[in-house]
Amino acid sequence: MDPLGAPSQFVDIDTLPDWTDAYEAKQLDSHQNPVGKAQVDVRSPFPYRKDINEKIILWKGDVALLNCTAIVNTSNETLTDKNPVSESIFMHAGPDLKDELQKLKGCRTGEAKLTKGFNLAARFIIHTVGPKYKSRYRTAAESSLYSCYRNVLQLAKEQAMCSVGFCVINSLKRCYPLEDATHIALRTVRRFLEIHGETLEKVVFAVSELEEATYQKLLPLYFPRSLEEEIQSLPYLPADIGNAEGEPVVPERQIRITEKPGVPDDASDEEGLEADLSFIGSHAFARMEGDVDKQRRLILQGQLSEAALQKQHQRNYNRWLCQARAEDLSDIASLKALYQTGVDNCGRTVMVVVGRNIPVTLIDMEKALLYFIHVMDHIAVKEYVLVYFHTLTNDYNQLDSNFLKKLYDIVDAKYKRNLKALYFVHPTFRSKVSAWFFTTFTVSGLKDKIHYVESLQQLFTAIPPEQIDLPPFVLEYDARENGPYYSSYPPSPDL
Repeated sequence: MDPLGAPSQFVDIDTLPDWTDAYEAKQLDSHQNPVGKAQVDVRSPFPYRKDINEKIILWKGDVALLNCTAIVNTSNETLTDKNPVSESIFMHAGPDLKDELQKLKGCRTGEAKLTKGFNLAARFIIHTVGPKYKSRYRTAAESSLYSCYRNVLQLAKEQAMCSVGFCVINSLKRCYPLEDATHIALRTVRRFLEIHGETLEKVVFAVSELEEATYQKLLPLYFPRSLEEEIQSLPYLPADIGNAEGEPVVPERQIRITEKPGVPDDASDEEGLEADLSFIGSHAFARMEGDVDKQRRLILQGQLSEAALQKQHQRNYNRWLCQARAEDLSDIASLKALYQTGVDNCGRTVMVVVGRNIPVTLIDMEKALLYFIHVMDHIAVKEYVLVYFHTLTNDYNQLDSNFLKKLYDIVDAKYKRNLKALYFVHPTFRSKVSAWFFTTFTVSGLKDKIHYVESLQQLFTAIPPEQIDLPPFVLEYDARENGPYYSSYPPSPDL
């Protein structure tokens, strides 16, 4: 209450429900139970984290009214923009804010600058300038908008702030598509909280009625509130989810800085194309990765270097990955043929492939390939092992060698480098012969990683039984063929 007894117009963020509270209330109303851990086959690059969700608040209202450590003002380069957010902040902060802003002498696009909050409930105001959006300069706009959110959060961290109230930085006047901008906002905040979560207690997204629906739709992609919501959201993630900090990445437009400016690279490392590259302007330290059109021409002429071929291969893989993230693969996911389980004795992620669950003649195998890439891309960045259950497969479940060769050729180097073992469970004589021919004459580097496993007891010497979800038919087959020792081992409830 203010001195006159009237209710305060300011809103204490501690009274607002966080992202988790709103979901749990909805679950209680609908009598739904969260999915158990055993039901998770594939993890999102933005996995369910209750501790992070508890820091997030989505609130429909005026950011100027929030009682938190700092609120964000979106403005122009001279900090004089007249948009609804800025006008409300100026009105509630009082005339002293205008005098303070004159001392800042403007703000560049993507930067963030700090002033006092004056008559606001918030102690500080962080001013930032969002980019003007034009489709032909989309990459620059994405990078600038990312910088806005990142620099605001970094400033909050440096000033030891407890809470930040974000307005929607991409103002209508600057023509940035709302949904595209929301993706960048949410993933940047998510990545920051993953790394520096201990420095912030609350992050509020203050939105208008026009913006609320978009935030409601996209928040579950980056802040799933249950394992079930994480799985459901995974197919809707965009192709570009940024790097480890959420920053947009465009491999073909990156510039590489040489380790020793002005000194030629070792000719044995890169020949052909790289030897022809010229320096840019008079700056010896700036060197482009190469002319894409020239690379394609040299590929046709058979003159491209190994390094350039690898770059071309990576671009091709990125195209497959983008398609995998855009495609509806729910029909392939429902087969339960590929899923993540626990870790082996060395702490490496275990991925399971169930051969009998792959109806080769009934499904689109290109979609199966896309699903494999979609699931495995973030798994393969570190060491992992594959367990392939050949148990009770027949001619309708046999993966064609051409398909396997195509898959092996498409995936990038991390898949092959970080695969440490492939356990081939319950092989037949025919499958052993086929695998030998395939690894001897079709692909290289895989033969030494294959381990034929005749019984689950052998498998459990490498992977503890509690770390792997086994299909019931595999348990039954093994008990029948190798004795009842493991027949009492409980199957995973979702298989």
